[in-house]
Amino acid sequence: MDWPLRCGIFMAPFHPVNQNVTLALERDLQLIEHLDRIGFHEAWIGEHHSGGFEIIASPEVFIAAAAERTRHIRLGTGVASLPYHHPFMTAQRIVQLDHMTRGRVMLGVGPGALPSDAFMLGINPVDQRRRMEEGLEAILELFRSEEPVSIETDWFTLREARLQIRPFTDPHPEVAVAAMISPSGPRAAGKYGCSLLSIGASQRSGIDLLGSHWTVMEERAEQFGQRAERRDWRLVTMMHIAETKEQAYKDVEFGLSDYATYFRDVAALPIFPDVPPSELADHLNHVGGAVIGTPDDAIALIKELIHESNGGFGTILLQAHEWANPEATRRSYELFAQYVLPAFDSRSLRPEESMNWVMENRTEQMGAAMNAIGAAMQEHAAEKSAAGQTPSEAG
Repeated sequence: MDWPLRCGIFMAPFHPVNQNVTLALERDLQLIEHLDRIGFHEAWIGEHHSGGFEIIASPEVFIAAAAERTRHIRLGTGVASLPYHHPFMTAQRIVQLDHMTRGRVMLGVGPGALPSDAFMLGINPVDQRRRMEEGLEAILELFRSEEPVSIETDWFTLREARLQIRPFTDPHPEVAVAAMISPSGPRAAGKYGCSLLSIGASQRSGIDLLGSHWTVMEERAEQFGQRAERRDWRLVTMMHIAETKEQAYKDVEFGLSDYATYFRDVAALPIFPDVPPSELADHLNHVGGAVIGTPDDAIALIKELIHESNGGFGTILLQAHEWANPEATRRSYELFAQYVLPAFDSRSLRPEESMNWVMENRTEQMGAAMNAIGAAMQEHAAEKSAAGQTPSEAG
């Protein structure tokens, strides 16, 4: 790729149900603060309403709190489930956050991930993707139009609607559409000129589809007169890294089994087979498209993702999880920032190039330096001799 890779996290979040939820939410906020300090570029916060594991119901409320604790990191909804909300209210909340964060907010959108959420709200899952696209179109009209917006559907109405304040960001905050396995995400992103957020890259089946998803994105963008920018493409993956692979495996004994149970029995996503806990880490490494290992293993996976994407992407998002305890989790992010990210940023080569240049020319440079020292000593001695002093008396 011809651009430096950026990094962030995708925080659902995932917390085992036997934890104190108040402390879990506080720990999530503290993690965002930590990532801001070590140079992560983005954090995307999820929206879920059932299942007990993914406990943030309002990413906008969380973002408002996180923004007050951070200085640099951009904060996005990852993602706002548009079928659950009137699009006018979603647009209003994001524009307010755009001002409150001084332009650090991003709007990630999707149809809603958990069938149980839609069930409680009386929404037919068949309607979710259609409603997501209708809601997205309305939000973008409210962001972009100078004229009042009137839209009527079977689930929301806008009558001469306009936002009472314009966005802080010109022309409006970045909008990204989530994509899993189906092409509906890249189709919508391409049609409306949005960024693509590939959540499915955390699974082997999703990694295999990356190239075709971007092809759909480009074709739809061209069809509707939009631009598709690879630098705005984000891929979500799963990692836990440590100084050694053995340490990484030991770390994830803390919580990987709970995580696997949630995805098998509650979220019902085909990420984990029914295998003993001792085999989970091997499954993720060899079959699941994730990394439990070292920074070198993380670099190898990102190189694979770049290859499978057929041209690269802009940002790698690490799925936030509690496979390891908080201390080991923070250390994993530190290792990523310190050793993995520089491998995909040509600017990081300059210190090594400078060191190599000095070593290659050390003989010539040190020789010149020693000659300069000798000349200075001779000049000093000559000056004192002319004044009638011996060098020892002058010293």
